[in-house]
Amino acid sequence: MQLSNRLLAVAGMVTEGNTVADVGCDHGYIPIYLIQQKKIPGAIAMDIRRGPLSRAEAHIEENGLREYIQTRLSDGVQALKPGEADTLIIAGMGGGLVQKILRDGEEVLRSVSEFILQPQSEIRQVRFFLQKNGYSITAETMVLEDGKYYPMIKAVHGEMEETEEIYLRYGRELLQSGHPVLRQYLEKEKDTCLQILDTLSLSGTPQAREREKEIQQEMQYIEAALLHYEM
Repeated sequence: MQLSNRLLAVAGMVTEGNTVADVGCDHGYIPIYLIQQKKIPGAIAMDIRRGPLSRAEAHIEENGLREYIQTRLSDGVQALKPGEADTLIIAGMGGGLVQKILRDGEEVLRSVSEFILQPQSEIRQVRFFLQKNGYSITAETMVLEDGKYYPMIKAVHGEMEETEEIYLRYGRELLQSGHPVLRQYLEKEKDTCLQILDTLSLSGTPQAREREKEIQQEMQYIEAALLHYEM
């Protein structure tokens, strides 16, 4: 099974030997890959939609892995029972939905030991949610694929100290490790902000001035983040 760089990075964060529950499994690629690599003993592939789940079932069957991977129609982790999974994967969903799944599944997720999260949006809000709801981020990575940047998080149950805004925005682990893809992202965002400021400078409206303040604030966070690469 060939995975995209994004899915390969998600799979790479899973602890070897863990049983995996993949929420929103789509085609079932990650569980199939992990089984083929002999990294995990088994998996549960779940999706809220019958179509994607049927495609996952077909791929699992094609690869002869029916005895290793169960499939379940499930809204979030509704169909997951306590103790069935060590690792929960939520990849390719919006940040708001990631938070909802974790919140709604709080009871059953107490028995899950690690969480691999790859939100497509609202990454700051996801980090803040983890901080406020008894999770601790242990690792982060980021990939660039088809012109898009994908940050991903590995978290466990535990207390996480109140973190600075810059780390909520860009990730403590990514900044402290000097992650090269994050640096590319920051440079790109800096260029975008400068272009917006140039455009806003041509307008004297109150709305433009207010927007200019917001962009300047954003620039301050970006510049502060880039300082980590000069240490």
